[in-house]
Amino acid sequence: MTIFILGLVVFFGAHLFTAFARGPRAALVAKLGAMPYKGLYSLVSLAGFILIIIGWRGADASILYVTPAWTRHIAYLLVLLAFILLAAAYIPAGKIAAAAKHPMLAGVKLWAFAHLLVNGEVRSVILFGAFLAYGVIDRIAVKKRGEAGPVAGSTMNDVIAVIVGAGVYAAIAFWAHQYIAGVALF
Repeated sequence: MTIFILGLVVFFGAHLFTAFARGPRAALVAKLGAMPYKGLYSLVSLAGFILIIIGWRGADASILYVTPAWTRHIAYLLVLLAFILLAAAYIPAGKIAAAAKHPMLAGVKLWAFAHLLVNGEVRSVILFGAFLAYGVIDRIAVKKRGEAGPVAGSTMNDVIAVIVGAGVYAAIAFWAHQYIAGVALF
């Protein structure tokens, strides 16, 4: 459990540093340069992610709650919407991105909430609860900084976001989830 928690602290520590330590972050970027900073940030995040993966097996899998079987259908829909939002975050802004204001954070929060609906063991609640808490905290930080979200653009960008998001969702749901999480969904 220690490695798992350490991974979460390292991963989210790096992300929260960028959200809240804007002055020290700017100083580090000035000292290292933008690309070396991004490389360091990526390495720290990757190290945390790897520790999460390594620690997962040893983390407490005790059951805290069990949800009805039908909640998985809600989770499937929410995750589909989350992937569309994630795609919208990386495609030139359309109406979806503008409505979500910060589609990446909205997608992360939906994804985490969906997984909390259907995963009631301790380690899942800690993992997905951490992602949900991070999404909420970072959204508050973004709002406090006064960062405007994307401006609505072409509807064609929304079509692309839906196609890409649905495609990635389908690939993960019907094939990759069993390799990523050890659980086949269908």
